[in-house]
Amino acid sequence: MEKYKIKKEQENIRIDKLINELEESISRTSIQRMINDANILVNNKKVNASYKVMCGDIITINKEEPKEISLLPQNMPLDIIYEDDDILIINKEKGIVVHPGNGNPDGTLANAVMAKCKNSLSGIGGKIRPGIVHRIDKDTSRISNNCKK
Repeated sequence: MEKYKIKKEQENIRIDKLINELEESISRTSIQRMINDANILVNNKKVNASYKVMCGDIITINKEEPKEISLLPQNMPLDIIYEDDDILIINKEKGIVVHPGNGNPDGTLANAVMAKCKNSLSGIGGKIRPGIVHRIDKDTSRISNNCKK
């Protein structure tokens, strides 16, 4: 648990913005969720993200424990446009999440690619993003992958 006492120069800043400045390791999305879940309190009371802090306010932050995410293969249909020994190009449907994360632990394109490519994905991107190269989000379509058979 972290506590901060608001100074005069911090007055009138939105609490979500101030927490983002004070706690760089907490994402803006997590800050919003923590405020909504009463894990960020002002003077021991729940406030809205738009609350503007006042001099003397005591902000209490109950940090969330990071969740371990693992990537497991899942057989899911893939619209494969091109495939060879080195590359797999997929037409990703809109609405499909690319990588596991908060709220999306599975059912992602990465899970489907893991099932398709078995143990042949390159190590680029680490354990959660193995071999996947993209610049799209879940509401965008089309993706390519570095898949070695």
